[in-house]
Amino acid sequence: MIVLWHGDAPIGIVVFGTPAASLALRSRYFGLKNPRTGLAMQSLNERLWLLQRVVLHPTYRGAGLASEFIRRACDLCDVDWIETLSAMGRANPVFERAGFVRVGAVKRNGSVNGAYGGRAKLSDETRSKSRFSEPVYYVFDNRHRRARLGPPRPLPLVPPAGAGV
Repeated sequence: MIVLWHGDAPIGIVVFGTPAASLALRSRYFGLKNPRTGLAMQSLNERLWLLQRVVLHPTYRGAGLASEFIRRACDLCDVDWIETLSAMGRANPVFERAGFVRVGAVKRNGSVNGAYGGRAKLSDETRSKSRFSEPVYYVFDNRHRRARLGPPRPLPLVPPAGAGV
C-alpha cells in the first residue's frame, strides 16, 4: 500500500495484492502454457503483483496527479511486473499514461452473474451500451525500476525529540 500526502493530509492510496491464479489475457501476454502448476504459481507470486485499487481524493481528481502517482507507486514495488484490471479502461486511459501496456479487454460472453438473479442473457441493446464497461487488462513492466528511480536518496537525519542541536 502506497499513500500520497499533501502536507499532513493523505489524499490518495494505491493498494497492491496477489494476482488471481489464472487469467487468460495474462497467459497469452506472457506465453504461459500451464499457469496453475505449483512452479508457475510460485514464480507468479514472486514476480507479479496486482494493482487492486487506486483512490484519489475528489478535490485532487482531474489535476493530472493520478497517472504520476500510480507510476511512482509501481516504481516503489519490488517486483518485475504489475498487472491491473480497469472497468473504466476504455473511457479513462490513466493506466496507459502511467506507463502500463493495454493488453486487451475481458470478454463477458453476453451474460452477467448476480445482478440479474444468476446468469442472465443480455439484450443486444444492453450489450451495446455496456461495451465500455468490459474490464481492460493492463501490464506494467517494472524490471528497470532502479534505472527510473535513480540512485537511492539518503533519508534526512532527524535528531530524536528533546536532543540538542
